[in-house]
Amino acid sequence: MIRLIPTDPDSVLLQKGSTFTSPGKSLKEALVCAQSEHRLTVGVYESAKIMTEDPDSVSFCVLATDEQFEWDVALQIHFTLIQSFCFDNDISIVRVSDTQRLAAIVGDEQEDAHCVLITNPADGSWEDPALEKLHLFCEESRRLNDWVPEISLPER
Repeated sequence: MIRLIPTDPDSVLLQKGSTFTSPGKSLKEALVCAQSEHRLTVGVYESAKIMTEDPDSVSFCVLATDEQFEWDVALQIHFTLIQSFCFDNDISIVRVSDTQRLAAIVGDEQEDAHCVLITNPADGSWEDPALEKLHLFCEESRRLNDWVPEISLPER
């Protein structure tokens, strides 16, 4: 088993000392792949609806905020509820601090990309190496008591 050791938001060490592509790059790859397969849900309310209706279909959750929304109490309450739901349903979850960059990656013109879900394909027959790396990163982060690790998205 490969163990990932988060060293900072931009890099992760494998247990044997070598590095793997940054979690940010893996997140971008996973989002682009899921988008091309129509497996993305963008928006807080849309994500809450999917989580309520079919929680087993959710594979990964990304929460995004920046300084502009840091003091938005309603958004922070939604984040707390989403995080709790993810913990209860064993869904990997990360934070990013650049809402506009996330919106650009997922193609959300309304910039309601505060929550993005990656869902499983209907047939359950895919493997996404980038998403697997992210799951390992989140698992190792939780082991180190970092329950919602923050990832920096790469520049364009």
